[in-house]
Parts: sequence; structure tokens; C-alpha cells
Amino acid sequence: MRIAITGATGIVGGFMVDAARAAGHRVEALPGWRLGQPAPLSGCDAVIHAALAHAPGRYRGGEGDDPAGFVAANRDGTLRLFDDADRAGARVVFLSSRAVHDGWPAGTALPDGTAARPASLYGQVKAQAESALPAQGAALRATGVYGPGRANKWAGLFADYRAGRPIAPRVATEVHGADLARAALLVLDRGASGVFNVSDLVLDRHDLLGGVQQLTGCPHPPPPRADAGALSVMGCARLAALGWKPGGMALLRATLPQLLA
Repeated sequence: MRIAITGATGIVGGFMVDAARAAGHRVEALPGWRLGQPAPLSGCDAVIHAALAHAPGRYRGGEGDDPAGFVAANRDGTLRLFDDADRAGARVVFLSSRAVHDGWPAGTALPDGTAARPASLYGQVKAQAESALPAQGAALRATGVYGPGRANKWAGLFADYRAGRPIAPRVATEVHGADLARAALLVLDRGASGVFNVSDLVLDRHDLLGGVQQLTGCPHPPPPRADAGALSVMGCARLAALGWKPGGMALLRATLPQLLA
């Protein structure tokens, strides 16, 4: 397939580019493209939309002091991209977010098909884009993404831990960027459509930093375990039915040395 990828120089977009090329697809990375501009999709079979205009380092709250501009770029720009894809005859995979679920009470089980209930402007924009998906489009409600390189969101956490600074207990759901990219390609390869949850690990900082301790010999104890009962976990039955198998703790352990390098 010839696949256009928006946000190709970003954290998630980079994983998408690497995975698509490794699978033998022709990739049209769109690093200079901006949300709201006509997208050069002529001749493309599909577009993976991973771009997001946001304040640096922030997704929830990414509107900063310009909520109207955030909506115009991300919601309206995405809808125009969907129109461009439709005219080009290209299928769409849209990177949504588990933020569409933030309004559900803590500890709520979130199987595929759970209605969106966003609690932030970011989540609202993602949910509104989902509702405008083309008939043959797919949306991936991705949880937190980890991985090496630019995706090492734990660099500051690791530095604080190794320096002996206080670390608050926390548990969260995570997926490796490579597994998220495999999910996007799998959906395209199988011609699947609709909304898919994408999540893998329920990861406690106690275990994450325990792994750092083993690899580095850091003398500081990891923080106590957090209350996992208050965590809302997404089920991924739709992806599993397509054959998606994320790497779990084995992939995290294999990735930790790269994250610490």
C-alpha cells in the first residue's frame, strides 16, 4: 500500500513511519503539512492521521490559552483531512485517545464500544473527530504511549528516581509505540473499520522503577504501589480478534535498557 502519514516527525507518527516501511509499504510522510491545509493524498491507498497541534508536552490542556485555535486546527482540520481522503479514495486510520473516556467514574471497565465521555477539550476534539469518520475509516483510542527515542516520556521520572527525589505512587495503562503502529497497519490490512481500544500494560511506578533499580543498581527504593482499583482499563477485544498481540511486560523489560541509555 501507499500510505500517507501525518505527524510523521512526532512521537507516534515516527513509530507509524518505521512500522509501515518495515512492512514493505510505500510511505508518504507529511512532515511539513499542517492541519487545515489540503493534504497531498493523490495516489495514496490510506492515510494514518497522527498529527496534533498542541502546546509543547501537553495533550490534555494542549489548547494552552487558545482553545478556539486548538479546535480550529485539530477538529476542523481533521474533518477537512477526512474530506481530502474521501476525494482521493484513501482509507483513514485516525489516532484518537483514551481521553475520550475521562468522564467515566474511576475504576469503570471500558470495553470496545464504550460511549465517549470526554472531560477535557482534547478529549472532546478526539470524540468529535471519531463521530465524523468516513464509513470505511477506523479510530484507535490509544492509551499512554511509551518507547525509545523521542517517545521516552519517563526520562524525567527516571532522573528524579535515580537522584533520590520523592516519587508519587501512580498506576497507569501503557502501550509500546511499535504495538500501536502494528495495530494501525493491522486494521488497514484487514479492511477493518470503526473504533478500537489500544492498550496493553497496567503499569505501576513501583514495578517500572523496580526495573530501573535492577538495571542501574540505584540504591533508592521504588515508591509504594498505587491503588489499581481506581484505574479504568480499556478492553481490546476488537483488536485481539484481528490477531493483535501486544508485547506486555516482556517488551517493556526489553525496552528499558534503551530508555535508560
